[in-house]
Amino acid sequence: MKTIYSDIIQFRGTHFEFGYMQGERLKDSLSVKNREDQWKVRKPRFSIKEKEVNEAITRFAPGIWEELLGLQEALQCPMERVLKEFGGYRLNYVRSGCSIMTGEGYLIRNYDYHPKTYEGRYTFYQPTDQGHAIIGPSQRVTGRMDGMNEKGLVIGYNFMNRKNPGDGFICCMIGRLILESCANVREAADMLKEIPHRHSFTYVVYDKSGETFAVETSPRGVEVRQTTACTNHFEVMKHENRNHLTDSMRRLDVIKSRQKQPLSAREAFCLLNDTDKGVFSDLYGSWAGTIHTSAYLPKERKAWFSLGGDRDPIEFDFAQWLDGRDIEIDRITGEVNTDIAFLHMDENANWFRK
Repeated sequence: MKTIYSDIIQFRGTHFEFGYMQGERLKDSLSVKNREDQWKVRKPRFSIKEKEVNEAITRFAPGIWEELLGLQEALQCPMERVLKEFGGYRLNYVRSGCSIMTGEGYLIRNYDYHPKTYEGRYTFYQPTDQGHAIIGPSQRVTGRMDGMNEKGLVIGYNFMNRKNPGDGFICCMIGRLILESCANVREAADMLKEIPHRHSFTYVVYDKSGETFAVETSPRGVEVRQTTACTNHFEVMKHENRNHLTDSMRRLDVIKSRQKQPLSAREAFCLLNDTDKGVFSDLYGSWAGTIHTSAYLPKERKAWFSLGGDRDPIEFDFAQWLDGRDIEIDRITGEVNTDIAFLHMDENANWFRK
């Protein structure tokens, strides 16, 4: 077993100030060093144009562009590099897993991916200029792999495929755009129809009303359906699915079979987080190992989080934080069953080594 951690990042201020603070923390970090090494293998097959990205981001959430400017100021590097690392536009995304379920008052999700991509940052951000306050783990610094905003809107996403990519945003930046700008599931579904998509994902959105929308997206279309469980295949745009869906179907069946009887938030969390229930995955070398389990309770404005399996979650009271009460711990720890290096805590977390 390998002990891992996520640092808790708390900030109140403008987007530029938030970006600058994050850039200061990232200087000389293992996350930056390892990503530099990773780019030596995974070279982008396109150029990122600053004007194009600026127009794409500011159409939906102009504050995020200010955050990128703050990152650039702190890191003292060309904007092209900032956009390649943190812009979330026209980048490539490798396959992953993930499972999501909703119930009375909650959304629970497993984040299944490769350790060499995990940056170990759990963020609280309350902007003073524009956009909604957000709680949740970050990906590529500016993106959110799941999260909840001050309005009680929750989002998580599940990978479908990366064939025939388009010119658009990757999943974690889309998660941030939605949380930054939308107040409820209907606004989120509408924006997901407008956002240009790089790859094919389902975005599951949930809010205080108890409604759940699974928004199936690809560079070629968007479909909205209602459900309380989602894994890694489309149910409407089936022509977009990958060929191998056995494990995705199996995990979905496990969740749906348990949902025949109402589950409390705690029971649902255990279903996804316990390693013997059939949903948690230890396939870390196949880009599909469960790194964290998140839970969001929008009516209570609370969030639960754990790293690794068979864990009692740490509970965060987002409502109290929004009222000015800081979180007293600065790091979350857990254990995962792998010896693969993690991006943010191990040297040589690159693609030169297994």
